[in-house]
Amino acid sequence: MNSAEWHARIESAGQVAGAGFLVTPRKVLTCAHVVRQGGAANALTVTFTERPGSPAVPARVIADGGWGGGATDLGDLAVLELAHEVPIAPAALAPVDAAHGQRPDRPRKLVVYGFPVGFDEGTLAEYRITATQLLNREWIQLEAWQPGGQPLAPGFSGAAVTLQDTGEVVGMVTAAAGAPGVHNGRMMPTEVMARYWPDLEGLVPTSDHPTADRARLRELVEKAVRAGLDGDPVRRVRLYEAARGPLDPDAPPEGFDSLWSAALFVLCEVDGADAAATVGRFTAQVEALPALSQAVPAAAPDWSPILVDLQHSGAGDGHVRVEVSAYSGGRRHPVGSETVPQSRMRAYVQDRIQAAFRYLTPGCDELLAFALPRDWIDLEVDRWANAPDDDTPLGAVYPLVVTDQARLRPGTRHQLTRAWQRLDALTGVRVHRVECGSPEEPARLRLRLRKPDACLAGFATAPAEPRTRPHFDTSLTAPAPVVVWSRGGCVVGPEEPCAGGDGCSGKTFLDELDACVAAVPPAELPRQVLALREEAAAEDGHWAHDIQLLWDDPRVFADPHAAPHAGPSAHSHSPVA
Repeated sequence: MNSAEWHARIESAGQVAGAGFLVTPRKVLTCAHVVRQGGAANALTVTFTERPGSPAVPARVIADGGWGGGATDLGDLAVLELAHEVPIAPAALAPVDAAHGQRPDRPRKLVVYGFPVGFDEGTLAEYRITATQLLNREWIQLEAWQPGGQPLAPGFSGAAVTLQDTGEVVGMVTAAAGAPGVHNGRMMPTEVMARYWPDLEGLVPTSDHPTADRARLRELVEKAVRAGLDGDPVRRVRLYEAARGPLDPDAPPEGFDSLWSAALFVLCEVDGADAAATVGRFTAQVEALPALSQAVPAAAPDWSPILVDLQHSGAGDGHVRVEVSAYSGGRRHPVGSETVPQSRMRAYVQDRIQAAFRYLTPGCDELLAFALPRDWIDLEVDRWANAPDDDTPLGAVYPLVVTDQARLRPGTRHQLTRAWQRLDALTGVRVHRVECGSPEEPARLRLRLRKPDACLAGFATAPAEPRTRPHFDTSLTAPAPVVVWSRGGCVVGPEEPCAGGDGCSGKTFLDELDACVAAVPPAELPRQVLALREEAAAEDGHWAHDIQLLWDDPRVFADPHAAPHAGPSAHSHSPVA
């Protein structure tokens, strides 16, 4: 599921005014100053930017916190009602005090997704709480996670403050510090928001329910809603009655208006020592719904890639041109571009990858993609350390793929896009094997890879091996959407070429690969290879130890040659962030 879809952009009279977040299928929370800054008579609309192409939804203010209009006035909260329900899973709220962490010396990372000037598609800021004190019984101070991070600015107002590890909401941004160069701000925690809008109390779960249990229940409810199993009001009450314990509250007399409402009732109204058991029973009831196991499978991951483009530099053999970009919501965000000595290349890439995460929507499916020259296509980028103080291989932390820079040509991108449109219907992958023993003529391989069912070309040898190098080049130019090989594959000697039978390490690699991907949709291959790399990092001699995945779906990348975004929207009248 893509929990980030509940992030909202608020517009007033056609201008971006700030951020908000969906808490029920029809209600959005934001700051009062966001909806007032353009005048009370202006039309309000809400856009869910993580659903590209979805139209703006008209909205009206139905409740507020009594904000007086000043930057330090209390009650800066507004509740918007949408003109109609939206088919988006609402934000998950965290239990009270979840933002503080278990130890004061180890604060939890908090992520904010807002719409400052020049970022109408959204951008991120990372913060933490270092003190639990409520300022004026209203706010908690936010402090920048790191000094060089994105500061809170006009356009972040109303944005949900979320836990980086779970995506759950702990509060709402109401103000920046105001002084240039100061990266602090304020948030209104959920317990204060509930003071101004009591309906929110029923949406905040108790701390009795473990995070994994809450996430599993939300996943199953979303699956049931997608499958159309949410329409029977009697069934919703029966699900709860079958799960409730002897001390749990009765179902509301009016019942539940949706399966989401029933799930939130279980999470928020059931507490005490047996609360976790009730959640477990209710989760089992939802999972046992008729036809849920045959329900429409979840959509392929909506990848948000970080692209690392490594190029030969004109500054000499010892230098590399590095360009790093982040893609989110169909937009490209340049992160860094520099010519560096090869000795600094890994450290520079590490630093820019971490910086690129600030541009990704919390909860999205991240993907690291390296665009490499053909003669560097075997580069062990998946073995590079994750960070200076963390030697875990990048490929065992994130889904990581490579592609050939020559495939970035517009004509090749067009062919690949058409191929991926066919592959969307596949529920598994068949490996088109290029064996050691009898590689067919490159021209015949091209014909095979151009067929409608062609997806993955698997090689028993590494790309540099002379006997199969023409076949490898053919697979790239055909173009095959996916190419997989082992950097330590069977070494084909010029005098005693391998026959490709039993005992051939390349044959063993292809046999294992065939078994691992037979039931994996093409769009999920990066995640499958991540799992294999994690296994290989923990097990000596694992067959996937040197696996290299060339995976190339142009649809997950915005066009870097597209026209620049239109001029920024005005936020100059906002008294706070």
